[in-house]
Amino acid sequence: MQSPLLTVQNRLLAALPAEDFGLVAPHLVQMDLDRGRLLYDPGDRIDAVYFPHDGVISMMTLMESGAAIESAVIGREGALGLAAAVAPRQSLSRAIVQTPCRCSRISVPHLHEAWKRSATLRELTDRHAEALFGNAIQLVGCNALHSVEARFCRWLLSCHDRITTDTVALTQEFLADMLGVQRTTVTAAARTLQDKRIIRYRRGVVDIVNRPALEALACECYHVVRNTYDRLLPSGAAPRAGGG
Repeated sequence: MQSPLLTVQNRLLAALPAEDFGLVAPHLVQMDLDRGRLLYDPGDRIDAVYFPHDGVISMMTLMESGAAIESAVIGREGALGLAAAVAPRQSLSRAIVQTPCRCSRISVPHLHEAWKRSATLRELTDRHAEALFGNAIQLVGCNALHSVEARFCRWLLSCHDRITTDTVALTQEFLADMLGVQRTTVTAAARTLQDKRIIRYRRGVVDIVNRPALEALACECYHVVRNTYDRLLPSGAAPRAGGG
């Protein structure tokens, strides 16, 4: 579903100089993506790149058994499929919309033409790849070494950073897949945080009530990943109107 003209909140697009942004702006299509929408599966050819403005896209690692676990998240700091701007790519993971997402979509051929002409876009693409790799390798250790409660807190904070509300819409099944645990384990962790008055948890929705307390309980991986993105990618670029 297409949206009307919106202000560009995506950090990568906002960081482009006006002339460079002009290379992509005519080709950006504004979209509202519903939670649960599948964008890519492993092996799919990446034919479009998504720049979120508000919302979260999860990259999931899949196993032959059907088990899955989140390996990275993408929000307004980055883009899904950006490496395809350099050369043809196939997706290495499942990409699924984790929370309702407003985004700008551009076809790979159009973005590749802009990438060839814009040194800034080439540099941002390289930096984004490094940040995404840092995210993925940090989560490998996180999923192996940290408690479910700490990872749940980290996950909620990561979502909270990428949306404009204190309410995170989710299902137990979806969250269990994100964390690689049983639904009953997710329920127990959520109830513990609710008993501490850090969140309010009801079917399909988590309200973040006390963010400082959530940060105190989250594992170190939240700040490691956030600091990596802040170091590598622009954070202070002024929003601009764009797309159509």
